[in-house]
Amino acid sequence: MSAVKKPARIALAVAVAALLPALASAPASALPNDDKPGTQGQPGKPTDPGRAGKTRKDPDPPPAAMSKVGGALLGQPGTQVKLGPGAPVLPMELTGRSWIVADAENGQVLASHNAHWRLPPASTLKMLFADTVLPKFPKTDVRQVSPADLDGVGEGSSLVGVKENQPYTVHDLWLGVFLRSGNDAVHVLSAMNGGVPKTVQDMQAHADDLQALDTHVVSPDGYDAPGQVSSAYDLTLFARSGLQKKDFREYCSTASAKFPGAAGKNNERDYFEIQNTNRLLTGDNGLIPYKGIAGVKNGNTTNAGATFTGVAERDGRVLLVTVMNPDSSEGQAVYKEAGRLLDWGFTAAGKVTPVGELVAPRSAASTGAPQGSQPSADGTARDTAKAAVTARKGPGAGGIGTALAIAGGALLVVAAGVFLLNRRWPLPELVRRKR
Repeated sequence: MSAVKKPARIALAVAVAALLPALASAPASALPNDDKPGTQGQPGKPTDPGRAGKTRKDPDPPPAAMSKVGGALLGQPGTQVKLGPGAPVLPMELTGRSWIVADAENGQVLASHNAHWRLPPASTLKMLFADTVLPKFPKTDVRQVSPADLDGVGEGSSLVGVKENQPYTVHDLWLGVFLRSGNDAVHVLSAMNGGVPKTVQDMQAHADDLQALDTHVVSPDGYDAPGQVSSAYDLTLFARSGLQKKDFREYCSTASAKFPGAAGKNNERDYFEIQNTNRLLTGDNGLIPYKGIAGVKNGNTTNAGATFTGVAERDGRVLLVTVMNPDSSEGQAVYKEAGRLLDWGFTAAGKVTPVGELVAPRSAASTGAPQGSQPSADGTARDTAKAAVTARKGPGAGGIGTALAIAGGALLVVAAGVFLLNRRWPLPELVRRKR
């Protein structure tokens, strides 16, 4: 458990441009897998005998003992939950090999299932990539893409459509990473960062600092690679850390954007529309956007199956949920199970005893500085505590909106919407604004 006695409250302004209407979604069968071709469902993953749901034998059960980072119960196999008076039972339709639901403000883990099981992460690993690399380059920087920049993009990768010998801003590339899970955009940004090996090394060092000790990074984009693993717990840490960054919040909550294509007549660029593949954000056939959703990242590969980490706000409470590799015949199962866990978490909050916590980064615990306070690419300090105070005093600071709102059947991204993250890190105490 954290030794910090007073939880710090950080107000985060979600920097999103104008309101964006929801776009009609393509059928699920027309959507590319997130990283490489593979099955949408994986065979025979059991639910836990100690909770509701159908029980099956699994040829590959979780380890009998796993990491205890965040609490001893999180290292035990199976479902961990402590229901109090009036608390709802967990949903029956939960088939993920691993999942976790946590309060993003105070870090309390409300419930988990094999939270530290080391499994392939697919493109949810891009959260770590973004949290590591995004602060290094101003979004206005331009990269002329060379053929070498795209070397090593895996066969069958999801692509946003980056073209050789064409210029792209850093902003363009990050939209490609977050919205289309573009491995081509990841490789270009990695080239800017000194190459894939250096980027992998940087990501691993950052994961270690975040105490994401289940994670072993082999590829920056989450493409299936021998030995590449993470866990529901670690992916949730990545999301929580990334959400401290304004640009990260903007990109992961953007539903659609324009992306530059090839140069046309008079060297003018053509632009085409890209839509976020996070189906809790944009909806899909048979799946409506989740009310209050604000990101974060989805994935799907042969080895990983479907993976998803999401953050949502409801009635002033912010929850993080991660689901890895559900075994279900229902369409969009990873999103539906994440939605069920979010629904349960919003109802159960305050009625359950936490089974663990999301730990602080080592650097924050040892230096007393908030994660995200390192110098940014333009030399200014990315001080989230200062940003919180500024936001609290700024125009319109009297109210808090969700990152996303559903209005008239259309998905609208609320400009300058705000949600709060309260981290048990040694930060100055910030008074929560009145709702």
